[in-house]
Amino acid sequence: MNILLTGASGFIGTQLVDALKQHQLTILTRSPERSAEKLGRQHQYLATLDGLSDLNDFDVIINLAGEPIAGKRWSAAQKQAICQSRWTITAKLSELIKHSDTPPHTFVSASAIGYYGDQKLQPIDESFEVNQQTQAEFTHQVCKRWEDEALSAQSEQTRVAILRIGLVLGSQGGALAKMLPAFKLGLGGPIADGQQGMSWIHQADLVRLIIYLAEHNDCVGIFNGTAPNPVSNKSFTKALGKAVNRPACIPAPAFGLKLALGEMSTLLIEGQYVTPKHALSSGFTFQYPELDAALEQILH
Repeated sequence: MNILLTGASGFIGTQLVDALKQHQLTILTRSPERSAEKLGRQHQYLATLDGLSDLNDFDVIINLAGEPIAGKRWSAAQKQAICQSRWTITAKLSELIKHSDTPPHTFVSASAIGYYGDQKLQPIDESFEVNQQTQAEFTHQVCKRWEDEALSAQSEQTRVAILRIGLVLGSQGGALAKMLPAFKLGLGGPIADGQQGMSWIHQADLVRLIIYLAEHNDCVGIFNGTAPNPVSNKSFTKALGKAVNRPACIPAPAFGLKLALGEMSTLLIEGQYVTPKHALSSGFTFQYPELDAALEQILH
């Protein structure tokens, strides 16, 4: 297939490029030269979409672009960067799809489980509808417009699959890489009351799920990119301590995190118990449905 990929130099994007190497890849990146060094010179590189009037030459678009949501404290400028880095490129891709005579048959676009906001202990699948209070939360607003921009490309010729991604586990990037140093020193522990849900997915399963959505024509609409067994923060902490063979009992109080991180602390203090009902019902199987086995594979 001829695939256009955004966000290819990120933590998941680099793994996806490797997994798709038998296809013809065109990679959208701000630094084509640096990306070619990192990802390989056999791919095509684009610095911008501005030179394109349509996407007739592509079979599939995979859109993973976006400023890391936990990269920096959420100042007004950082919030703007988080939003625009997702919304602008997604809107542009949808516009180009609509202007194509023979558009890509598939548009897989990332979103995040932040869409659901803080839902305490309630189990959530793709049918869950958020209330007005959640609609006011920043993470929901980011994801809602991000998804709407992608869904606007849906037509008889182009199917759109939205992937709401959870906490991606891998030792070379994402949240786990940031947590490991403290846990390896025996300084890890539960956050706040430890009851908040952590809906995680092994990096290999996420890459496989993205490709599955690209290849299966019956996969349309919203899919949760999480493993089937979400856990509480307390359980996650315990499992990670066990995986690195260290105690994990030093708690991080909510007020301290709010002082240190500001509004971004909600990513740690709040959570959801999200299950991938649509992926499972479509026939996708997870290699790592259980947390202990996932951590064991990543860390050993």
